[in-house]
Amino acid sequence: MRILVAEDHRVLARTIATGLRRQAMAVDIAGTGDAAERMCLLTAYDVLILDRDLPVMTGDEVCRRLRELQDPPRILMLTAAGELTDRIYGLTALGADDYLAKPFDFAELVARVRALSRRAPKPPPTVLRFGSISLEEARHEVSVDGRPLELTPKEFAVLHLLLVAGGAPVSHDELIRTVWDEYLDRRTSAVRATVSRLRVKLGDPGLIAADKEEGYRLCD
Repeated sequence: MRILVAEDHRVLARTIATGLRRQAMAVDIAGTGDAAERMCLLTAYDVLILDRDLPVMTGDEVCRRLRELQDPPRILMLTAAGELTDRIYGLTALGADDYLAKPFDFAELVARVRALSRRAPKPPPTVLRFGSISLEEARHEVSVDGRPLELTPKEFAVLHLLLVAGGAPVSHDELIRTVWDEYLDRRTSAVRATVSRLRVKLGDPGLIAADKEEGYRLCD
C-alpha cells in the first residue's frame, strides 16, 4: 500500500510515516500543499493523509484539485479543525473520503487508512492462493500446506505482492515502490534480505525464483 503524508509539522510527519512503515506500508512525505499535489500527479497513491493547514497551497485547495482527477487517491483529512461544522465541510464541500481530528489515536489512524484502501471498484479477494501457499489479507495470516507462518510486516507485504502477481515476475523497483518507499536506496540489500528470510520461512527456497533482469516470482 502506498501512502502520502502531507503535513508541514516535520516531527509529526516523520512519526506518522515511521508508524505506517511498521505496518508494512510504503510512505512518502510532502511538507507543502503544492508538493503534495505534484507528488499525487506523479505517483498513484492509495491514500493521502492531508493536513488542511499547509503552506504554499492549503490542504483544502489540494483536495479540491485532486477531486478533479479521473482516479484520485483516497483522502483522509488529518487536522486540528475538529468541530462538527469543520468535519461536515471537509466531507461534503471539499470531498474528502474521511476526516480525523488532532490529537488522534494512532491505532485509529491505521484502521481508517486500511479501510480507505479497501474502497475500490473491484476489491481483490480476501484469500490469495498459489500452490501450497495461502494468504488471508484481513487477518494477516499465511500458511503453507496448512502450516501457519509467522511473518514480519515486510515479509507479508512482499509475499502479498508476489501472490497478486500470480507467478508473473515482480521487479526489484516495484517491490521497493510498493513495500518500502522513495527514500530507500535502490542499491540496498533490503529486498534481497527480506526475500531470503521469506524463502526460509516458506520451507522451500525454490518457491521464490530470482532473475537478475525480471525480479522475483512464485514457482509451482
